[in-house]
Amino acid sequence: MADVYFWSLRQKFLDSDEDMPAQAKQVMYYSLAIGHHVGVIDCLNKEFICPLDQFQQWIALLPEGEARRKMHGLLTFGEIVIDSTHTDLLASAFAPLSATQTEPFNTWSTQLIQLLAEIAREPAIYLIVRRVL
Repeated sequence: MADVYFWSLRQKFLDSDEDMPAQAKQVMYYSLAIGHHVGVIDCLNKEFICPLDQFQQWIALLPEGEARRKMHGLLTFGEIVIDSTHTDLLASAFAPLSATQTEPFNTWSTQLIQLLAEIAREPAIYLIVRRVL
């Protein structure tokens, strides 16, 4: 049975002997975060796990639109990235679920909203959501 893992990327280690100014590191980390992972070790933190069948039930509770389409990308591609461009969209869509749904959907919605708030405060953080067999 497959599960869906939510990981957060909060830090990176650069495999380099060079001493670099802090501002330059931020620019480099940003460019690496958008797809150039050469020489960087991502430090992923497992945030939560849900069974794939329940994940499908959970996202089916979302209203039709961009938030549901974004989350449905996991089923299509096996992995999605949630970054600072998705925080408002997803937080708005999951907020009603955190207040009205039963377990585990309300807890997962609350956890996701908290993670989205962290991303809004620190845009360098992002989430990786992956289907794991």
